[in-house]
Amino acid sequence: MNKIKLDDKECILVEFEGDDIPYLAFGRAYMRVGDEDRQLSMKEIRKIILKDENEIGKWERKVSDYTINDIDEELLKDFIEKGRKAKRINFPYTNKEEILKKLSLVNKDNELLNAGYILFAKETKLEMQMAIFATETKLTFLDIDQVFGNIFELIEVGENYIRKNIKWPVNFKSGSMERVEIPEIPLEAIREAIINSLIHRDFKNPKSNEVAIYKDRVEIFNPGEFPEGYKPEDFIDGKEGSMPRNPLIANTLYLSKDIEKWGSGFRRIAETCAKANVKVKFEIRKNGFMVIFYRKTDEELYDLTQKDKDDAKNVAINDENVVINVALKVQEKYPELRKVYIEIIEIISKNNYITQEEIAVKLNKTRNSIYRNIKTLKDMGILERLGSKKNGYWKINI
Repeated sequence: MNKIKLDDKECILVEFEGDDIPYLAFGRAYMRVGDEDRQLSMKEIRKIILKDENEIGKWERKVSDYTINDIDEELLKDFIEKGRKAKRINFPYTNKEEILKKLSLVNKDNELLNAGYILFAKETKLEMQMAIFATETKLTFLDIDQVFGNIFELIEVGENYIRKNIKWPVNFKSGSMERVEIPEIPLEAIREAIINSLIHRDFKNPKSNEVAIYKDRVEIFNPGEFPEGYKPEDFIDGKEGSMPRNPLIANTLYLSKDIEKWGSGFRRIAETCAKANVKVKFEIRKNGFMVIFYRKTDEELYDLTQKDKDDAKNVAINDENVVINVALKVQEKYPELRKVYIEIIEIISKNNYITQEEIAVKLNKTRNSIYRNIKTLKDMGILERLGSKKNGYWKINI
């Protein structure tokens, strides 16, 4: 602070600098435009504050209202073990204080940062809302849930909620009649989208992460503006590097291999869905960002199932090695089985949609005889009937 003379008047020159903008004088905020001071409007003040608050990594590095005592030590131990197995962490678990310091989740005074609280606290207030709607709109919901937890807990909760409430059409492994259920939306893409929604969200925004399951789509939403001047395609095409809103949180999930590498999330989702022939859309919203997975109709899924079933039948019928291998494995495991049981296994190996009546005709046996033999195979756990009575199929357990 210095004395200066302006227009023959003695004045005091006050100079200041800092990062905590805006600055006020006499209860009003000003900005420098050219050689004059212009008072800021409320809209301009709000924009400056929001820009400052949304600065990359600023929120996650602030000291939280919680302490190291609030950290779930078992979760932290599991995290270190997972990172060591992934060869991304090269130190063993010792104690909470030392590990959190190595992960940069406390400051030099051992105060817990927001990132550490959100990742590893026992009772975190981070919220996820989940719902299933009866149609393609939000008019009627079939189920609604609200859960709280840390990031690792919400990843599992969100993924499991979708996993349990989507369809799993039947597919068959090439060269065999082994039946497998494959989700209508790839689980890898679902998990990636949920993780991205959590590490890129604006944690100051009171709105929560959301999972919404509709008849025709699944939506995963996170609050927080998309990087200004960018669009999702920039990251899908690999034109731009990673721009995580919370790099400290993102790096922690990288160490445990929950994310593969920074900036690859959108591309991995797009590629995984393309391989599974699932339409996916990345949509910027005014108050956040959304990943939308489009679901196939029941008719489309049924057509795929029938095609896979027919292809599997043709493969099994034309590949005698498959049939012989199944029968031999059953015979080796159960040497006491009579010939008729092995014959039944061979027939089912060729076509696991065959009926008991058809088996009786092929073996020139009565239906009651085949029924008793199949019941024995089922009681032994060798044979299992899955699906409906009309459209079900046989599963051979070897």
